[in-house]
Amino acid sequence: MSSQFSAKLFAISAIAAALAAAGCVPTTTQIASGDPADPAARVAGVGYRSTIAPYTSLRPSTPAPWRERNENVAPKSQQESQ
Repeated sequence: MSSQFSAKLFAISAIAAALAAAGCVPTTTQIASGDPADPAARVAGVGYRSTIAPYTSLRPSTPAPWRERNENVAPKSQQESQ
């Protein structure tokens, strides 16, 4: 029983060490074909997207007549409905 536990612990330790070591490996990606210092090298176009494009101002405007608006949404009394 002890040897099975030791084998499982060793396997878990080996997997954890491999994952930790994989985080230290640098990744390389090719940005553009050819020499990066070449001014004639073709590269992807640059796009612009505003981060505040859907923004609408929520500043309050002039106050509406509150009493009239309140009466429009208030439940009708039984006397008014007859």
